[in-house]
Amino acid sequence: MWKKIALGLTLIGSQALMAQEIVFNKKASLNQAYQKAVEAENLLPMNDLNMEFGYVLYQAEITTEAESEDLELENVRDYAAVYIDGKLLGRLTDNHKKIDIKTTPGKYLLQIYVENIGRITYGPEITDNSKGLFGEVTLAGNKVSNWKMIPLMIKQYPVKDLVFEDRKETSVPGFYKGNFNIDELKKTYLDITGWGMGEVWVNQKYIGSYWEEEKQQSILIPSEDLVKGENEIVVFELKNNQQKTMKLSPIPVFK
Repeated sequence: MWKKIALGLTLIGSQALMAQEIVFNKKASLNQAYQKAVEAENLLPMNDLNMEFGYVLYQAEITTEAESEDLELENVRDYAAVYIDGKLLGRLTDNHKKIDIKTTPGKYLLQIYVENIGRITYGPEITDNSKGLFGEVTLAGNKVSNWKMIPLMIKQYPVKDLVFEDRKETSVPGFYKGNFNIDELKKTYLDITGWGMGEVWVNQKYIGSYWEEEKQQSILIPSEDLVKGENEIVVFELKNNQQKTMKLSPIPVFK
């Protein structure tokens, strides 16, 4: 009988944990993590920006002459989120390097946020280790020039120093903050379903990254990184899918 009661309490606890939703109602602007910008006529790969890993923002002014024009990148290593005047258009990879820009003809700020997923460490392509954007970017067949390239200090940034404000409805990348409460210290999983690509910190400790294209859609939160009562979570989101919540799960989450 007591075993049944204990089992019932365990299931209730697991269900409560699974049902707990984390609301991200605070946002910190990404420009707090900007490093010194580099300006050049042509694109520079991350290697030339002294970035071995991480994120870089590439931006340039463009002029569209039609309501629909193709933006094409020669090389994308490895993932890019494309924004026009702060509005997300979509994502690009080295297997998908073209995107249709639908706008009213005029001048716009093109911003391409690029993440280096990893480096080649073996095989015939080991010497081809350029990351970020390189080669040409063309709009309707015309070369885009005069770039400003800004390394972003994401993983290394002390999240305790971020200045957060009440979240407003903007689609640009940034840091988001929320809180959740627990009564028992045990490992749990953060369900990131619906989010794009980013990094996560719990109680100011980095716990991992996520990507919407991965099969696993959760991040392990070790019990030693949690405290009884209120816990703080900070998320950096590159491809802003306008998600506002995440959930806790007692088990890993897969697609």
